[in-house]
Amino acid sequence: MSQSAQAHKASSMLPVTLIIPTKNEERNIRDCMECGGIFHQIIVYDSGSLDRTLEIAKESGARIVHHDFDDFSSHKNWAIDNIKFETEWIFILDADERITAELQNELRALFEAGPEADSYYVARRNIFKGKWLKYCGMYPDWQLRLFRSGAARYEGRLVHEHMLTKGPVGYLTHPLRHEDFKGIERYIERHNHYSSLEAVERYRLLKGKHLATKSADQGGYFPSALLSRRRRLKQWSYKYVPFRPFLVFIYMYLIKLGFLHGRMGLQYCFLRSFYEFQIDLKFEELLEKNSALGQKYAQYIGEE
Repeated sequence: MSQSAQAHKASSMLPVTLIIPTKNEERNIRDCMECGGIFHQIIVYDSGSLDRTLEIAKESGARIVHHDFDDFSSHKNWAIDNIKFETEWIFILDADERITAELQNELRALFEAGPEADSYYVARRNIFKGKWLKYCGMYPDWQLRLFRSGAARYEGRLVHEHMLTKGPVGYLTHPLRHEDFKGIERYIERHNHYSSLEAVERYRLLKGKHLATKSADQGGYFPSALLSRRRRLKQWSYKYVPFRPFLVFIYMYLIKLGFLHGRMGLQYCFLRSFYEFQIDLKFEELLEKNSALGQKYAQYIGEE
């Protein structure tokens, strides 16, 4: 490539660093990086991949940063705090997410005009079995992903962690595409693990335990109004709502129109209600003294 072509390419890139957290993402990483080609820098933030993830990332020109995984929020906050970025702005993208052409154009327009906020929420268009989950309460699924360095960090939570912010917050119009190509077996395996961590979070909430993650220091960062409402609703349901898994199914399948997706909607709503059922079962086990789950997560529930 000539120097003039290189200069033109550099000038057309956004002054943003893309971070992609990975572990064994060879089925996703190439497409994820290709859709992120508009960014000044791409960092693949790996926690010990054993497949071809890093080989593919290097072929695509990404910078590789390794850090051992501890928990979701601490892991991502380590990246925010310790990686030396070439840009002021950061965009965090999971390997199973894609930046659509429409979102790319919106990001270009945003930086050409100059961002007015310090961080931005992006909607996610979740794909299940190849189809967009427009209903079931799964859209727009707002996630804070674009932020100025120092303006956002993750709350101290083991799973389903969200970002806390400083300064003004904006919302982008066009969504990410979220589709994992690892199949239903991986989906079930992942949510089995997530339900254990969510049960631990429920235990810590109801028992008044301190947040035991290294990212628990939230000084100066605050949740958005949207996140605060979500958290209050979840905490209230954990404390006072009986038959939660059944009610989750009714809410997603009937009230949020999941039935309009046909068989796929029924399957997805059932999986989500079963996930809530797993949380309930595991929470009950955590209440048992010396239970297997309690011993496994003793460092997080304060029972060491």
